[in-house]
Amino acid sequence: MAIDAATVRKVAHLARIRVGDDQLDRLATELSGILTWIEQLSEVDTEGVAPMASTEAVPLPMREDVVTDGGDAAKVLANAPKSDRGFFVVPKVVE
Repeated sequence: MAIDAATVRKVAHLARIRVGDDQLDRLATELSGILTWIEQLSEVDTEGVAPMASTEAVPLPMREDVVTDGGDAAKVLANAPKSDRGFFVVPKVVE
């Protein structure tokens, strides 16, 4: 896919990026090269390849499921700038 200077100008305008007229041709060439490389990726045969969620097959660390009292609320609320009846008080953000 070839990108021309007019397309670069339009994309730059939409992205609110200031691009000088002297840079349009160079950017068009670079973007065309990037899109050509991306098109080459579609030629890779990925049939039968499982999707990856990580680059390494590392199991997640497990911990024992233990019920606790959740800590001391008074100590937690001591860090709050303002609290009321055991809860944090925050400014209203939705009208």
